[in-house]
This record gives sequence, C-alpha cells and structure tokens, in this order.
Amino acid sequence: MSFVLGSRSLSRLDGVHPDLVKVVLRAIQITEVDFTVLEGLRTKERQKKLVASGASKTMNSRHLTGHAVDLGAYVDGGVRWDWPLYHKIADAMKRASVDVGVPIEWGGAWHLKPFGSWVGSAEGAMTDYVTLRKSQGKKPFVDGPHFELSRGVYP
Repeated sequence: MSFVLGSRSLSRLDGVHPDLVKVVLRAIQITEVDFTVLEGLRTKERQKKLVASGASKTMNSRHLTGHAVDLGAYVDGGVRWDWPLYHKIADAMKRASVDVGVPIEWGGAWHLKPFGSWVGSAEGAMTDYVTLRKSQGKKPFVDGPHFELSRGVYP
C-alpha cells in the first residue's frame, strides 16, 4: 500500500530542514499506516503554550529550528492515537532514515541516537526506553508522534 501526503501536510513541512523532509517523504511511501504532518516549524509563542500545557518539556525544541516534525496516524478520515499505529509509523521513519541516509531520533525512544541504528521494532525500542528511565529513577517522556534530525549530525 502506498500513501501520499496531502496539501495540508506538505504545507506543514514549510521551513522544515530539507533532509528531514526527505525522510518524511520516503516514509509515507513505505508506511503501513497513513499519516499526516501535525506540526513542523513552530514559533516561540506556540512552543511557550505547549510547555505551559505540559505537551512539551522544553523551550529548546527542535521544532523552533525546523529540525523536528510531529506525525499523526490518519485512519478513516481522522487522526487516531492508538499506540500500535505510532509504532508502525516509527518503523517506517526508521527505515526511511536509513534509505535516504539521514539519521533521526524518535520521541518514543530518546535513548537511541540515531534511531535507525536500532535493530528491533519501534515497540521494543519504546519499551526499552521506558524500562531504562524507570531503572534510573526518572520518569520517561514518551512523545510517539515526534521525530527529529539526529543532534550528533544536525546540531
């Protein structure tokens, strides 16, 4: 099955780093689950609102520089939030990053840098991240829709 991004998703990629756009465009071709681009480049005002609401943890978001996107599972005409859908999107993004040679990080498994180096499934990567954070006595921040260019290559 092959999906394509609609005009709204494409417009939300305006201002996003071209290498990350390449990954998203490849991922939509190979994903098992259709997705939409929820957000790309953000203003500082938008980021402040997200931090205030608890939806984001930092004012140093990669969205502010065009180095991040949030993708939403698009099923039956609307965005769905079921975790298995986001694991499939993450698997497609991981494969796409390898296909186009652009390293990314995923908000569901922050410990993997780059995410494409992970051999297992996205679901397994997220489980490992949550287990790791808990073993460190820290609360995991799982952001399944979030993908960003690897900080090691794209500071």
